[in-house]
Amino acid sequence: MIDLLNLTLPEMESWLAGLGEPRFRASQVFQWLWQKGAADFAAMTNLSKALRGKLAETAAMARPGVADTRVSADGTVKFLLRLADGALVETVLIPEEDHLTQCLSSQVGCPMACAFCSTGAGGFTRNMTAGEMAAQILAARQYLKDAGRDPKDLRNLVFMGMGEPLLNLDELLRSLAIITHDLGLGFSTRRVTVSTCGLPGPMRRLGASGLASLAVSLHAPTQELRAELMPKAAAAASLDELMAALRDYPLTPRQRITIEYVLLAGVNDSAEYARQLVRLLSGVKCKVNLIAYNATPDLPFAAPAPAAVLAFEKILWDKGMTAVLRKSKGNDIAAACGQLRAAHLDQTTDNQRE
Repeated sequence: MIDLLNLTLPEMESWLAGLGEPRFRASQVFQWLWQKGAADFAAMTNLSKALRGKLAETAAMARPGVADTRVSADGTVKFLLRLADGALVETVLIPEEDHLTQCLSSQVGCPMACAFCSTGAGGFTRNMTAGEMAAQILAARQYLKDAGRDPKDLRNLVFMGMGEPLLNLDELLRSLAIITHDLGLGFSTRRVTVSTCGLPGPMRRLGASGLASLAVSLHAPTQELRAELMPKAAAAASLDELMAALRDYPLTPRQRITIEYVLLAGVNDSAEYARQLVRLLSGVKCKVNLIAYNATPDLPFAAPAPAAVLAFEKILWDKGMTAVLRKSKGNDIAAACGQLRAAHLDQTTDNQRE
């Protein structure tokens, strides 16, 4: 049985043509699935009863189930979603001044094994499908609707959750086609960002697609330190190779690459590392997001002192670099990537032992 949520519009046109249906039927079904959020075929009232019956017999809409929901005092909402095969992934709604941003996952677990990341510590299970990635947004919109909020308050999307998106590039691009289509979820490509550890080859394909903005998780200004913190990313591409790819990345006149830098106390937060970061990013059209580490149990890192964070930020500004300090949110609900899933899996294991 085919999962209609895992079809782009052209793919749906081809599938319905195989059932003898005209092309425009695909647009109707696609719109019901994504724009209108239909959860069953009976709700698709502009389709004939015969077609609705045919769809019910031959297709499914594999929406994720909500295994857990945590709401922070600061308004952050974290969902643990259960996919059709029972796999668990996380997605987070992050409150901004006048809108919400959703952090999306692209893989079940992550193979990159970054030293400071709970997801990486949990290992890798499988890639998510395009439909599974996009359906995280349906879950968030349904939550907002049930809470009496306007789902349109969700305006920005960031693929910064579980997984390395560019290791699942084919499905990511199909998901972006659903997310940004006018009959799909309808997000502007300017409001969608894909975050990567820095894989130059897949980055070129993403840039050529024009479907999203780029963010790069850097976290170290030297190859040696990056190899300690992000061993697989450092092995995949040297910093010289990565910077060359960033300088060549296609950007619109007003567009910039976002460089993400998590500050770890006593590890990468010194003034010298700030100066090295400025030199490294010379010639790259970018802004830097500084993120104070959200301390995680079982990982040997601590949050930096506020004074160290401000000193690091000031050096970047003094050298003419745009830097933004991102406040950590959801600390009271295990909102750091991978924490809620890890806690749920640990509890499940404990229950099985009993």
